[in-house]
Amino acid sequence: MGIYAFRLPDIGEGVVEGEVVQWHVEVGASVEEDDALVDVMTDKATVTIPSPVTGKILSTVGGPGEIIAVGAVCIEFEVEGAGNTSQSAEPEPKPEPEVPVEQKNPEPAPETAPKPKPVRQTESSTSASTMSAGNGVGGRALASPAVRQRAKDEGVDLSQVSGSGPAGRISHADLDAHSEIGESGGGIKFSAPGEPAEGTTEIPIVGLRRKIAEQMTKSYTKIPHFSYFEEVDVTDLEALRQWLNVNRTAEQPKLTYLPFIMQALVKLFQEGHHGCNGHYEDEREVLVLHNAVNIGIATTTDRGLYVPVVKNCEARNIWELGSELGRVAGAARDGTATLSELTGSTFTITSLGRDGGLGATPIINTPEVGILGVHKAIERPVVVDGKITIRRMMNLSSSWDHRVVDGANGAALIQGLKQLLEHPTQIL
Repeated sequence: MGIYAFRLPDIGEGVVEGEVVQWHVEVGASVEEDDALVDVMTDKATVTIPSPVTGKILSTVGGPGEIIAVGAVCIEFEVEGAGNTSQSAEPEPKPEPEVPVEQKNPEPAPETAPKPKPVRQTESSTSASTMSAGNGVGGRALASPAVRQRAKDEGVDLSQVSGSGPAGRISHADLDAHSEIGESGGGIKFSAPGEPAEGTTEIPIVGLRRKIAEQMTKSYTKIPHFSYFEEVDVTDLEALRQWLNVNRTAEQPKLTYLPFIMQALVKLFQEGHHGCNGHYEDEREVLVLHNAVNIGIATTTDRGLYVPVVKNCEARNIWELGSELGRVAGAARDGTATLSELTGSTFTITSLGRDGGLGATPIINTPEVGILGVHKAIERPVVVDGKITIRRMMNLSSSWDHRVVDGANGAALIQGLKQLLEHPTQIL
């Protein structure tokens, strides 16, 4: 028998380390070649590392949230044959789990019994509090079956009703008085207050959540943001979108607003706003302008925020944009997106959908120099030619890197986008 030391492989161009998300194996378990060993996150892609050999797990390195360098030993196997390391070399000991401070102290605690944690009151404790209020004995409000049935039908909590009868017995008159009090307060029925809450809940920030936190902190602290807002009349765009969806073929996707916005951005980047489709490299102090238009779409998933990328938008028509957008967004949501599909964007759109609100200040996806926020489209009254009419309106929010994009330039791009969206045949 031999020992096989497995080192974290190179799992992406330029990747030097990975964060352990989840182990699929335990020490002492037997695995077959190609069995899943561990999920490792790099940038915004999570990769499952398979077993290179068949054998028994001797040790693992790194728990969830810990960083492992590419090339470092992360797991050791006992295998048939000589393995790839000397048997005389003992495997690295597994780090001992951190022991809480109170367990490290050999002296006995001053209290022999642990302090009880607050728990939800049981029926008996609730009854005791009810009895102390004077509404009955044994914790149960005193009332006849008819009064109880009426209270149930009307949704009245008898523990909240003051009884005027002997020992606090509740009568129909007491229910009437309780209802009058509710009517005098606007007819609102107040629910019983909750129990006092204590304690806290700690949620470790690991995996994708940690990557998002690091990226947002880097973007917001290093980039001097300025934001610009505008409203757009998308009434004609909605009519065109509906017409295209009705007349599309079976192979063509159902269009949302995003493919139109993406194609409009392509035209704007190619016709005078090239400086907004680039990366600013801090160390070199160079603005790198891209000929390709690769648009990232911020997508909310069950695992956090991903930014799948529709690449070479300049080479796709409106239907191809819709198809590719649906494909990469779907891959991000179901966890099958590759590292290539999650990197390489030159500009980002964050679509807030039906929860879009009126405005936002989106954070730039560094090293990009701009980001566009798209809000929900709703019908509202506006003034057109001196008359009030109902139009379908959409708000746009944008943020720009003020080091390389002046306010006038960012505003000009948004005004150009507004012009195209309000006259949508120009987009096509």
